[in-house]
Amino acid sequence: MNQSTHKPAVITNKLTKKFGDFVATNEITFSVDKGEIFGFLGANGAGKTTAIRMLCGLLKPSSGEAQIAGYDVYRETEKIKQQIGYMSQKFSLYEDLTVRENIRFYGGIYDLSLAEIRRKTEHILHNLNLHSVADTLVASLPLGWKQKLSFSVAMLHEPQIVFLDEPTGGVDPITRRQFWDMIYEAAHRGTTIFVTTHYMDEAEYCNRVSIMVDGRIQALDTPRALKSHYGVDSMDGVFQILARGTSTK
Repeated sequence: MNQSTHKPAVITNKLTKKFGDFVATNEITFSVDKGEIFGFLGANGAGKTTAIRMLCGLLKPSSGEAQIAGYDVYRETEKIKQQIGYMSQKFSLYEDLTVRENIRFYGGIYDLSLAEIRRKTEHILHNLNLHSVADTLVASLPLGWKQKLSFSVAMLHEPQIVFLDEPTGGVDPITRRQFWDMIYEAAHRGTTIFVTTHYMDEAEYCNRVSIMVDGRIQALDTPRALKSHYGVDSMDGVFQILARGTSTK
């Protein structure tokens, strides 16, 4: 992790979202340092997606406080959107556009100059070894290539924080390892990585991990500290105890 003495990239204090009588996130409080790889875990329905939507400026909180890259989630959502990248497992690229066209399209959305778009297109094609398929429709690419391209596109405008929502779902173990190499490289450059995953072995790669249960953060610490605290030898064991109410012993 690229440690920093600067203000944390993400700060929340009792952040809450209610939908009628249903409390989706219940007074969640945490901070994420600049350059940290922060794992945001929880079973389906635990409140992860709602929390991420608030942090990305897409959903207004019901109460509580949060700052993303120094901007307030209530009053400065447009500024937040300029400082973050987002990658979803389900939708990040336009499959009816080519690799090159996708990069150009997102470069335009991020308001990059034509010179910047050309330079960054060449960098991505070279870095991912995609020159041979630069003018191929994304729909025809293997899933692993799509995911690595999606991450590169999310980083196109050099955001301070990147939110990755189940980024390696469905890809093979070798590609998953390559993808995490890209995450480490980005974090080393100072980009904050906020990642959800359902692969518990990937939780081991994070600097710190939070685990949400029923809208609340039940645990937050380094993987090593969490495993020690709950007396298990894997993050899957920690997750089973907290989210499933079971023991692996």
